[in-house]
Amino acid sequence: MQGLLKRGATAAIFVLVMITGLFGGPYSFVLLFGLITGLCLWEYLSMVLSKENRKDKVRKLIGLGLGILPVVLSALTKLGFVNDPESFVILASLLFSPLIFMAFIYELFTKSAQPFENIAYVMLGIIYIGVPFALLDYIAFDGEHFYARTVFGILVLTWMNDTGAYLVGSQIGKRPLLPRVSPNKTWEGSIGGVVVTFLSAAVLYLTLNELSLVDWLVLALIVSIFASLGDLVESMLKRSRAIKDSGTLLPGHGGLLDRFDGFIFCLPFVAAYLLWIR
Repeated sequence: MQGLLKRGATAAIFVLVMITGLFGGPYSFVLLFGLITGLCLWEYLSMVLSKENRKDKVRKLIGLGLGILPVVLSALTKLGFVNDPESFVILASLLFSPLIFMAFIYELFTKSAQPFENIAYVMLGIIYIGVPFALLDYIAFDGEHFYARTVFGILVLTWMNDTGAYLVGSQIGKRPLLPRVSPNKTWEGSIGGVVVTFLSAAVLYLTLNELSLVDWLVLALIVSIFASLGDLVESMLKRSRAIKDSGTLLPGHGGLLDRFDGFIFCLPFVAAYLLWIR
C-alpha cells in the first residue's frame, strides 16, 4: 500500500510539473525540456560509464555540456534571440566541432584504461538524447506560433502506447516480443499499445484542434513503431550494463530516462513528418 501511495504521489507531482512547464509559455517550455535533457543525460552517463569512470565528475560534466548544447542552440534560435537563424546555425555547427574535441583532450590527462570508450559514450549522448530534444524546439515553435498542445499530444500518445502495452501484455500476453532484450514484453501487449495509441489520437483530434485527423493518425503510427523501439533500445542499454532502472529520481517509477526513452526515440521521426513531409 505504501509503495502504491509513493507511486501515485510521484505521478501526480510529475504530471503537475509537466503541465505547468508545457503550458506556462515559451520560456517555461524551454526550461522544462532543458532540465529534462540534462537529467536524462546525467542518468545516461551514470549508466554507461564504468564504475571507475563514473566517479569522475569532470568527464560527466563534459558529456552533459556537449549533450545539452544542441538544445541551448535550438532554443536561442527559436525564441528569437538570433537575428539571422540560418547563419547562426551554420556558425554554431562549425564552433561545435572544437568543443567536441574537449572530450578527447580531457582523456589525454586521465588514467582511464578505456579512453576512446569514454569518448564514444559522450558522443552517443549527443546523438541519442541531445539532438532529439533539440528537434523538439522546431516542433514547438514556428515563427510567433507556439504549439504546446502538439507536444502535449505527442507525449500523451507515447505514454498511452506504453500504458496500453503494459495493461494488455500483463493480462493476456503470451508470445515474447524480444526476450533477449526485454523478457516481459509481448506481441499481444504491443498490439494493445497500438490500438490504445490510435484511439488516443482520435481523442486528441477532437479535443486539441491543432492538427488534422490524418496528422494525428500518422503521429500515432510513428509513435506506435518508434516509441516502442525506443523502449526496447533503452532496455538493451540497461541490460548491457546490468541495471534495472536508469535512475532513482522518480520514486516507484525509476529514472527520468525510463519515462522519456520512447519519446526521445520517436522525436526525429515526428519532426521529419511535421516539418518536412506533410
